[in-house]
Amino acid sequence: MARRYTTSIPKLVSKIHYCQRRRLNSTAYINLDDSKELFSTVTTSKLMATAFTLHVVMNEAMIHFGSKVMNSRLMDTPISREVLLGSIEHTLYHHFCGGKTLKDADRAARKLWESGLQSMLDYGMEHAHDNASCDHNMREIIHTISSTLSLPSSPVSSVVVKITAIFRPQLLKRVSDLLRWEFMDNSLHLPWKLQSFPLLSNSSALYHTPHGPEALTLEEERDLDLGFERLIKICESSLEANVPLLIDAEDTAIQPAIDYFTFHAAIMYHNGNKPLIFNTIQAYLKDSKERLVMAKRAADKAGIPLGIKLVRGAYMSTERQLALSLGANSPIHDSIQDTHDCYNACAAFMLEGIANGPGSLILATHNIESGSCFCLIYRPCQTPPKSVTYNDAGKLAAAKVVGTGMKRDNVQFAQLYGMAEALSFGLRNAGFKVSKYLPYGPVEHIVPYLLRRAEENRGFVSTAALDRQLMR
Repeated sequence: MARRYTTSIPKLVSKIHYCQRRRLNSTAYINLDDSKELFSTVTTSKLMATAFTLHVVMNEAMIHFGSKVMNSRLMDTPISREVLLGSIEHTLYHHFCGGKTLKDADRAARKLWESGLQSMLDYGMEHAHDNASCDHNMREIIHTISSTLSLPSSPVSSVVVKITAIFRPQLLKRVSDLLRWEFMDNSLHLPWKLQSFPLLSNSSALYHTPHGPEALTLEEERDLDLGFERLIKICESSLEANVPLLIDAEDTAIQPAIDYFTFHAAIMYHNGNKPLIFNTIQAYLKDSKERLVMAKRAADKAGIPLGIKLVRGAYMSTERQLALSLGANSPIHDSIQDTHDCYNACAAFMLEGIANGPGSLILATHNIESGSCFCLIYRPCQTPPKSVTYNDAGKLAAAKVVGTGMKRDNVQFAQLYGMAEALSFGLRNAGFKVSKYLPYGPVEHIVPYLLRRAEENRGFVSTAALDRQLMR
């Protein structure tokens, strides 16, 4: 496998790296005006297919309809199920996923690498229901990590792990309830709890746990130990392969447990001042900045490099509906602009923190404004062009810090595979490290995930419109 990468594209990769170095030696900023330069590494046939697919997904009514169909009784009938999955496989699935198997994802990652992008491999199974399925998912994740060992210069920047794939969601809910109650009642002692960073703040959603939960049963504690063993094996494999792990975030009902497991793993496994385990912060949550600050300060105090993947969030509708049903205030920001502001504030905080200290940041965004804001690099003697404006000094400070972060290779950007192509290529052309979130796995398991992301992420529709316009 290693030979395949080193013999098929050396000239192309060298050219891309040369262009990136050349751009970084001057004023570097994202340019989305030159479509010829943006898509220079994409074939005409690929552009045409992409433009058609984006035309389909830009229809929000169609996305909503697709979600309803995938959750309808039609999926219970073998014939209709086969027809629906078949049609989706050859359209949306083919465009937004790396394939059914790791071998398929490997081919997709190679093509991305040839265009100057890396991949975040994601075995898209989630919500395991028993220990057998958890064990199966663990083996597949380890197999994904191990597949990168033979590559001298890997197209894979990281491997994605869903905690719900190696722990039963019901157990995560129980652990989260106990962690929330411990936060509200300092006298509560959790005998199974290991070292971690702060998980909750006074503004966190606590309504999931209205009364004191029962202690874990012996069977639950046994399952907890088994889950930890799976996570440790995955981390050991990651350490051996020197491939970072990105832990995905979920809804607030189970997120405290996910944060707990992730931060504990981050404390145990890291490479000097470089984090090996990245936790995900969802900026659409009102408590996200506060929790991020507490975790970073605790990590710095303990001498642990903190790795953060910053996203906006993907459970907006369900979070608001649940809070409303319980008579509680929504944990989600009141407006999309509040979410954007929180995202930028979290990014600025992390960038300033890692400028001269340990830690790493992944800016996962489809938002053109955020991408443009944080990719600008100016020499100290330079001033931004008149066409560039900032809402506050924090953004300008963050933009300057990215210059330092890039030299240390501790900042990168990420977008979903098949989405925000113009932004990805624009960042690449500006000399930044850019990865595509590349899910793979059985069609019936991956499609609901994609529909949920498309339905929840309204910014994706506007980004798709920009991509389609530039591809014409």
